[in-house]
Amino acid sequence: MTEGTRVIVGVGGTLSSLAALHRAVGEARRRDALLVPVHAWAPVGGEAVYRRSPCPPLLKEWENAAGKRLDTAFEQAFGGYPEGLRIHAKVVRGDVGEALVQTADRPDDLLVVGTGRRGRLRRLFHGSVSRYCLARATCSVLAVPPSELLDTLERMMRGADPMTLLARTTQTSGAR
Repeated sequence: MTEGTRVIVGVGGTLSSLAALHRAVGEARRRDALLVPVHAWAPVGGEAVYRRSPCPPLLKEWENAAGKRLDTAFEQAFGGYPEGLRIHAKVVRGDVGEALVQTADRPDDLLVVGTGRRGRLRRLFHGSVSRYCLARATCSVLAVPPSELLDTLERMMRGADPMTLLARTTQTSGAR
């Protein structure tokens, strides 16, 4: 193992980010690398709104909630943080794409991002994190497309809890 080998993955709790997390864990094991899951967050209403009415205690609550979302993603994907893997989780205040590219700043890093399908309107206002990373990262980027199951689930139930949908689908598949 190279001393600085890292696998960085964006974790947002969406089905596509959970697929990317699974792939990143596999890559980190295969490479005997440090796994760096990154959850980026911004104050409710955005940075401009927060600058007008700053509230440090509320900001701390939002940061803590972001850390819990990162923990929840591992709980949903693996039942907790995987054993036998070096992990350095990061909660970053800022734009998702920028946070990932800034974290994956070494040439031997591997940046793993999900590429879930989103509507044109949402892409117009929020952009594509995977495209941002592919265009700006200084390391290798692995873009993980959604599986057929994830794609179907996302189209069926926009806005629903991903793990509830997955449990429903698993129960339905197991009954056959």
